[in-house]
Amino acid sequence: MVLFRNLGPYSTTAVGLGEMPLTIENNLGHEMGIETIHAALDAGCRHIDTAWAYYCSGGEEQTGEKLVREALSCWSGPKDEVLVATKVGHYRNFTDGKPTWGKDGKPESLIAHAKESAQALGVDAIDLLYFHRPDPEVPYNESVEAIKQLLDEGVAKEAGVSNASVEQIDIAHEILGDKLVAVQNQYSPIYLDTQDTLEHTAKLGISFVCWSPLGGFRKPKDESKFDAFREVAQKHDVSYQRVVLAWELAQGKHVFVIPGAHRPSSILDSLQPVELSNDELALLNKAL
Repeated sequence: MVLFRNLGPYSTTAVGLGEMPLTIENNLGHEMGIETIHAALDAGCRHIDTAWAYYCSGGEEQTGEKLVREALSCWSGPKDEVLVATKVGHYRNFTDGKPTWGKDGKPESLIAHAKESAQALGVDAIDLLYFHRPDPEVPYNESVEAIKQLLDEGVAKEAGVSNASVEQIDIAHEILGDKLVAVQNQYSPIYLDTQDTLEHTAKLGISFVCWSPLGGFRKPKDESKFDAFREVAQKHDVSYQRVVLAWELAQGKHVFVIPGAHRPSSILDSLQPVELSNDELALLNKAL
Protein backbone atom coordinates (compact mmCIF):
# COMPACT_ATOMS: atom_id res chain seq x y z
CA MET A 1 0.00 0.00 0.00
CA VAL A 2 1.41 3.40 -0.97
CA LEU A 3 2.24 5.90 1.76
CA PHE A 4 0.39 9.23 1.86
CA ARG A 5 1.66 12.40 3.50
CA ASN A 6 0.54 16.02 3.64
CA LEU A 7 2.30 18.40 1.25
CA GLY A 8 0.85 21.80 2.00
CA PRO A 9 -2.92 21.49 1.54
CA TYR A 10 -2.54 18.29 -0.46
CA SER A 11 -2.64 14.71 0.76
CA THR A 12 -0.48 12.88 -1.74
CA THR A 13 1.90 9.96 -2.05
CA ALA A 14 5.26 10.25 -0.33
CA VAL A 15 6.81 8.56 -3.35
CA GLY A 16 6.10 10.52 -6.52
CA LEU A 17 7.10 10.02 -10.13
CA GLY A 18 9.96 12.17 -11.36
CA GLU A 19 9.00 12.66 -15.02
CA MET A 20 12.34 14.01 -16.30
CA PRO A 21 13.82 10.73 -17.69
CA LEU A 22 10.73 10.25 -19.86
CA THR A 23 11.41 13.32 -22.01
CA ILE A 24 15.08 14.33 -21.84
CA GLU A 25 17.97 12.68 -23.71
CA ASN A 26 18.05 8.86 -23.76
CA ASN A 27 14.33 8.51 -23.06
CA LEU A 28 12.65 5.35 -24.40
CA GLY A 29 10.03 7.09 -26.51
CA HIS A 30 6.61 8.68 -26.24
CA GLU A 31 4.58 5.51 -25.81
CA MET A 32 6.86 4.21 -23.07
CA GLY A 33 6.43 7.56 -21.34
CA ILE A 34 2.64 7.26 -21.36
CA GLU A 35 2.86 3.63 -20.24
CA THR A 36 5.17 4.53 -17.35
CA ILE A 37 2.95 7.35 -16.07
CA HIS A 38 -0.13 5.14 -16.33
CA ALA A 39 1.62 2.31 -14.48
CA ALA A 40 2.51 4.69 -11.65
CA LEU A 41 -1.02 6.07 -11.43
CA ASP A 42 -2.62 2.61 -11.59
CA ALA A 43 -0.36 1.51 -8.72
CA GLY A 44 -1.62 4.39 -6.57
CA CYS A 45 0.94 7.13 -7.18
CA ARG A 46 -0.72 10.53 -6.86
CA HIS A 47 2.28 12.86 -7.17
CA ILE A 48 3.90 13.69 -10.51
CA ASP A 49 6.80 16.11 -10.83
CA THR A 50 7.73 17.72 -14.15
CA ALA A 51 9.18 21.03 -15.39
CA TRP A 52 9.06 23.53 -18.24
CA ALA A 53 12.66 22.49 -19.04
CA TYR A 54 12.11 18.75 -19.35
CA TYR A 55 12.73 18.33 -23.06
CA CYS A 56 15.65 17.30 -25.24
CA SER A 57 18.16 20.06 -26.00
CA GLY A 58 17.36 21.50 -29.40
CA GLY A 59 13.96 19.81 -29.48
CA GLU A 60 10.39 20.84 -28.79
CA GLU A 61 10.09 22.71 -25.50
CA GLN A 62 7.87 21.56 -22.61
CA THR A 63 7.52 17.99 -23.85
CA GLY A 64 7.51 16.77 -20.24
CA GLU A 65 4.52 18.88 -19.27
CA LYS A 66 2.73 17.93 -22.47
CA LEU A 67 3.38 14.24 -21.82
CA VAL A 68 1.89 14.52 -18.34
CA ARG A 69 -1.20 16.25 -19.70
CA GLU A 70 -1.69 13.59 -22.37
CA ALA A 71 -1.16 10.73 -19.93
CA LEU A 72 -3.70 12.15 -17.49
CA SER A 73 -6.23 12.94 -20.20
CA CYS A 74 -6.32 9.31 -21.41
CA TRP A 75 -6.15 7.76 -17.92
CA SER A 76 -9.47 6.46 -16.60
CA GLY A 77 -8.67 6.97 -12.92
CA PRO A 78 -9.54 9.85 -10.54
CA LYS A 79 -7.57 12.74 -12.05
CA ASP A 80 -8.60 15.14 -9.28
CA GLU A 81 -6.55 13.09 -6.80
CA VAL A 82 -3.28 13.68 -8.65
CA LEU A 83 -0.92 16.46 -7.55
CA VAL A 84 1.05 17.75 -10.55
CA ALA A 85 4.05 19.92 -9.74
CA THR A 86 6.10 21.79 -12.30
CA LYS A 87 9.04 24.19 -12.25
CA VAL A 88 10.18 27.32 -14.10
CA GLY A 89 13.59 28.98 -14.26
CA HIS A 90 15.55 26.48 -16.35
CA TYR A 91 15.89 25.84 -20.08
CA ARG A 92 17.90 23.48 -22.30
CA ASN A 93 20.71 24.42 -24.67
CA PHE A 94 23.98 23.12 -26.10
CA THR A 95 27.47 23.85 -24.77
CA ASP A 96 30.37 22.50 -26.84
CA GLY A 97 27.90 20.29 -28.65
CA LYS A 98 26.56 18.72 -25.45
CA PRO A 99 23.09 19.14 -23.95
CA THR A 100 23.21 21.44 -20.92
CA TRP A 101 20.95 23.41 -18.59
CA GLY A 102 20.66 27.19 -18.70
CA LYS A 103 19.17 29.42 -15.97
CA ASP A 104 16.69 32.25 -16.42
CA GLY A 105 15.31 33.71 -13.22
CA LYS A 106 14.23 37.05 -14.64
CA PRO A 107 10.76 37.88 -13.31
CA GLU A 108 9.31 38.43 -16.78
CA SER A 109 10.63 35.05 -17.94
CA LEU A 110 9.30 33.18 -14.90
CA ILE A 111 5.87 34.74 -15.33
CA ALA A 112 5.72 34.00 -19.06
CA HIS A 113 6.96 30.43 -18.66
CA ALA A 114 4.61 29.65 -15.78
CA LYS A 115 1.66 30.71 -17.92
CA GLU A 116 3.00 28.49 -20.71
CA SER A 117 3.27 25.65 -18.18
CA ALA A 118 -0.36 26.02 -17.17
CA GLN A 119 -1.33 25.95 -20.83
CA ALA A 120 0.82 22.89 -21.57
CA LEU A 121 -0.62 21.06 -18.56
CA GLY A 122 -4.14 22.07 -19.56
CA VAL A 123 -5.03 23.62 -16.21
CA ASP A 124 -6.41 26.95 -15.06
CA ALA A 125 -4.03 26.93 -12.09
CA ILE A 126 -0.90 24.85 -11.45
CA ASP A 127 -1.16 22.72 -8.29
CA LEU A 128 2.42 23.40 -7.18
CA LEU A 129 4.86 25.72 -8.95
CA TYR A 130 8.56 25.70 -8.08
CA PHE A 131 11.25 28.24 -8.87
CA HIS A 132 13.59 25.70 -10.47
CA ARG A 133 17.07 27.04 -9.72
CA PRO A 134 18.62 30.32 -8.55
CA ASP A 135 19.95 32.52 -11.33
CA PRO A 136 23.21 34.24 -10.28
CA GLU A 137 22.38 37.11 -12.64
CA VAL A 138 19.12 37.94 -10.82
CA PRO A 139 18.64 38.82 -7.13
CA TYR A 140 16.89 35.86 -5.51
CA ASN A 141 14.14 37.95 -3.95
CA GLU A 142 13.18 39.36 -7.37
CA SER A 143 12.70 35.86 -8.78
CA VAL A 144 10.60 34.82 -5.78
CA GLU A 145 8.50 37.99 -6.05
CA ALA A 146 7.58 36.80 -9.55
CA ILE A 147 6.38 33.50 -8.09
CA LYS A 148 4.28 35.47 -5.59
CA GLN A 149 2.75 37.45 -8.45
CA LEU A 150 1.80 34.18 -10.14
CA LEU A 151 0.09 33.05 -6.94
CA ASP A 152 -1.72 36.37 -6.63
CA GLU A 153 -2.88 36.12 -10.25
CA GLY A 154 -4.14 32.57 -9.76
CA VAL A 155 -1.70 30.98 -12.20
CA ALA A 156 -0.51 28.69 -9.40
CA LYS A 157 -2.19 27.47 -6.22
CA GLU A 158 0.89 26.75 -4.09
CA ALA A 159 4.60 27.50 -4.42
CA GLY A 160 7.96 25.90 -3.84
CA VAL A 161 11.64 26.57 -4.42
CA SER A 162 14.21 24.13 -5.71
CA ASN A 163 18.00 23.87 -5.38
CA ALA A 164 17.81 26.39 -2.56
CA SER A 165 20.09 27.11 0.40
CA VAL A 166 18.89 27.77 3.94
CA GLU A 167 19.31 31.50 3.33
CA GLN A 168 17.30 31.34 0.11
CA ILE A 169 14.57 29.29 1.78
CA ASP A 170 14.25 32.00 4.41
CA ILE A 171 14.02 34.70 1.74
CA ALA A 172 11.30 32.74 -0.06
CA HIS A 173 9.46 32.07 3.21
CA GLU A 174 9.45 35.76 4.08
CA ILE A 175 7.99 36.67 0.67
CA LEU A 176 5.58 33.77 0.18
CA GLY A 177 4.55 33.02 3.74
CA ASP A 178 2.41 29.92 4.15
CA LYS A 179 2.07 29.61 0.36
CA LEU A 180 5.63 28.23 0.34
CA VAL A 181 4.79 24.57 0.90
CA ALA A 182 7.81 22.69 -0.48
CA VAL A 183 11.54 22.80 -1.05
CA GLN A 184 12.88 20.43 -3.70
CA ASN A 185 16.59 19.71 -3.34
CA GLN A 186 18.93 16.95 -4.38
CA TYR A 187 19.35 14.43 -1.56
CA SER A 188 20.55 10.84 -1.42
CA PRO A 189 23.16 8.65 0.30
CA ILE A 190 25.73 10.03 -2.14
CA TYR A 191 24.58 13.64 -1.82
CA LEU A 192 24.11 14.80 1.76
CA ASP A 193 25.17 18.42 1.23
CA THR A 194 21.56 19.54 1.66
CA GLN A 195 21.06 17.95 5.09
CA ASP A 196 20.89 21.44 6.58
CA THR A 197 17.97 22.35 4.32
CA LEU A 198 16.15 19.11 5.13
CA GLU A 199 16.38 19.95 8.83
CA HIS A 200 15.51 23.62 8.29
CA THR A 201 12.32 22.81 6.36
CA ALA A 202 11.21 20.58 9.23
CA LYS A 203 11.52 23.53 11.61
CA LEU A 204 9.51 25.73 9.24
CA GLY A 205 6.81 23.13 8.65
CA ILE A 206 7.62 22.92 4.93
CA SER A 207 7.82 19.70 2.91
CA PHE A 208 11.22 18.55 1.66
CA VAL A 209 11.15 16.81 -1.73
CA CYS A 210 14.25 14.80 -2.68
CA TRP A 211 15.25 14.88 -6.33
CA SER A 212 17.63 12.20 -7.61
CA PRO A 213 16.88 10.23 -4.41
CA LEU A 214 18.61 7.17 -5.89
CA GLY A 215 21.72 9.07 -6.91
CA GLY A 216 20.68 10.00 -10.45
CA PHE A 217 21.50 8.28 -13.71
CA ARG A 218 23.26 10.98 -15.72
CA LYS A 219 26.57 11.09 -13.88
CA PRO A 220 28.90 8.38 -12.51
CA LYS A 221 28.45 7.79 -8.80
CA ASP A 222 30.30 6.04 -6.00
CA GLU A 223 28.41 2.75 -5.88
CA SER A 224 30.18 1.76 -2.64
CA LYS A 225 27.95 4.29 -0.85
CA PHE A 226 25.08 1.86 -1.40
CA ASP A 227 26.81 -1.24 0.04
CA ALA A 228 25.02 -1.04 3.39
CA PHE A 229 21.71 -0.53 1.60
CA ARG A 230 22.37 -3.65 -0.48
CA GLU A 231 23.09 -5.58 2.71
CA VAL A 232 19.76 -4.58 4.25
CA ALA A 233 17.96 -5.18 0.95
CA GLN A 234 19.27 -8.72 0.80
CA LYS A 235 17.74 -9.46 4.19
CA HIS A 236 14.37 -8.17 3.00
CA ASP A 237 14.73 -9.81 -0.44
CA VAL A 238 14.04 -6.52 -2.21
CA SER A 239 15.97 -4.09 -4.42
CA TYR A 240 18.43 -1.80 -2.66
CA GLN A 241 16.59 1.14 -4.26
CA ARG A 242 13.56 0.38 -2.11
CA VAL A 243 15.75 0.50 0.98
CA VAL A 244 17.28 3.83 -0.09
CA LEU A 245 13.85 5.41 -0.52
CA ALA A 246 12.68 4.02 2.83
CA TRP A 247 15.75 5.47 4.55
CA GLU A 248 15.09 8.89 3.01
CA LEU A 249 11.43 8.87 4.03
CA ALA A 250 12.54 7.99 7.57
CA GLN A 251 14.45 11.30 7.76
CA GLY A 252 11.20 13.04 8.66
CA LYS A 253 7.47 12.97 8.10
CA HIS A 254 7.88 16.07 5.94
CA VAL A 255 10.09 14.23 3.43
CA PHE A 256 8.98 13.14 -0.06
CA VAL A 257 10.93 11.40 -2.81
CA ILE A 258 10.47 11.66 -6.58
CA PRO A 259 12.54 8.90 -8.20
CA GLY A 260 12.78 9.06 -11.96
CA ALA A 261 11.93 6.10 -14.16
CA HIS A 262 12.52 5.12 -17.78
CA ARG A 263 10.00 2.27 -17.72
CA PRO A 264 7.06 0.96 -15.65
CA SER A 265 9.03 -1.68 -13.75
CA SER A 266 11.28 0.97 -12.20
CA ILE A 267 8.54 3.16 -10.75
CA LEU A 268 6.49 0.14 -9.63
CA ASP A 269 9.46 -1.03 -7.57
CA SER A 270 10.04 2.46 -6.15
CA LEU A 271 6.44 2.77 -5.00
CA GLN A 272 6.98 -0.01 -2.45
CA PRO A 273 9.60 1.21 0.07
CA VAL A 274 10.25 -1.36 2.79
CA GLU A 275 9.67 -0.82 6.51
CA LEU A 276 13.01 -0.49 8.24
CA SER A 277 13.71 -1.26 11.87
CA ASN A 278 15.48 1.21 14.14
CA ASP A 279 18.54 -1.05 14.10
CA GLU A 280 18.57 -1.06 10.30
CA LEU A 281 18.25 2.71 10.17
CA ALA A 282 21.10 3.04 12.65
CA LEU A 283 23.25 0.72 10.51
CA LEU A 284 22.56 2.78 7.41
CA ASN A 285 23.21 6.08 9.15
CA LYS A 286 26.48 4.78 10.53
CA ALA A 287 27.61 3.71 7.06
CA LEU A 288 27.27 7.22 5.61
